[in-house]
Amino acid sequence: MTSTDGLRLHPFRGLRYDRERVSSLTAVMSPPYDVVVRPDGVRHLETADPYNIVRLILPHAADPTTRHRQAADTLRRWRAEGVLRQDDEPALYVYEQRSGEVLQRGLIGALGLDGPVLPHEGVIPEVVEDRAALMRAAAANFEPLLLSYRSQGTSTGAAAVIERTVERDPLLATTTEDGFAHRLWAVTDPADLTAVDDDLAGRQALIADGHHRWATYQRLYEQQPGATAASPWASGLVLLVDTARYPLQVRAIHRVLPHLPPAKALADLAGAFRARTLPGELSAALEALEETPGTAFVLAGGPDSFHLLDRPDPSLLDRTIRPDRPEAWRRLDATVLHSVLLDEVWHIPDHPSDISYIHHTGAAVEQAARHGGTAVLMRATSEETVRQLAEHGVTMPRKSTSFGPKPATGLVLRTLDDHRN
Repeated sequence: MTSTDGLRLHPFRGLRYDRERVSSLTAVMSPPYDVVVRPDGVRHLETADPYNIVRLILPHAADPTTRHRQAADTLRRWRAEGVLRQDDEPALYVYEQRSGEVLQRGLIGALGLDGPVLPHEGVIPEVVEDRAALMRAAAANFEPLLLSYRSQGTSTGAAAVIERTVERDPLLATTTEDGFAHRLWAVTDPADLTAVDDDLAGRQALIADGHHRWATYQRLYEQQPGATAASPWASGLVLLVDTARYPLQVRAIHRVLPHLPPAKALADLAGAFRARTLPGELSAALEALEETPGTAFVLAGGPDSFHLLDRPDPSLLDRTIRPDRPEAWRRLDATVLHSVLLDEVWHIPDHPSDISYIHHTGAAVEQAARHGGTAVLMRATSEETVRQLAEHGVTMPRKSTSFGPKPATGLVLRTLDDHRN
């Protein structure tokens, strides 16, 4: 689509759970589909309530076509039974997440695909195709991706609408197992919607989490015959957060190499990095990693096996890392990991069977130990670095950084088969 000068966040008729038809809102919610990676995580959600949203975002079946049809059939059945009900009028939704000192507020809406949205990572075509087939079959956006933008930090425009709205009673409020309290409000007043629209008209957004979903929205629009800018397929479900007011948390995403034993990982270094054994537990290893200047990683083979890698061979860096990229990109830990260690030293293909991307440190170490492989524990990249590179059109290695809090899945869905949405 041709890019416009600013962001257009459209109201839509949200599809939400009827609380009288489910055991609780918490029991039907889920983390984003790409965070629910372990089979036991899926099973836990499925057993929490028969109507848990995981049955839509990660359906079970022997082949993709059957999975997608199953999700579509489940969605239609839940709507027919009244488990999911559509709101009467289009709205933007103020969404609040709170846990301890962490507070995040933003707007959920249907963002026009022709706005200035900056990606910072590449995508896997096979994942995009799978997500597109699922959304096409169900004619729905099941979960919002997370976008950030920067205002001047003042309480005007969209920020003023949000702050006024949270003074009212919410549509719903619940607390999930991770301790986060979630609240949702509908914004339908024409003056408020105009204030948001005027404020966002000069903004650009950074994809914080959900590159595959954004690419999926674009793919779906391209595949709709005769689709115009007025089509529901010309926009996609997002949560838009002003990080000048509500800074995102930034965490690392770790790699697990199930077919690379720790002893071989260290032996193959052959002077490419300095490697030192770290005594103690995981927390001490992570502390040592954070305190190490320059490029550094922790290799873990289990809960009592940690090695710190740092001081890479400069000549190896010069030979293996692309010279046509900004210095900030060349210095990224993720750049060095993929260009030097995975590609040159260990010869690990970037394929799901050879590399797993794990958000939780303990889970990464546990998975490596279970397979007899190696976990590469990473440090997070700052949002400012990510934004600066994205503004220059430079994408980072995939899964370089995890932004959050991520929006929970199941609070509000968006249908694409109703032009009133």
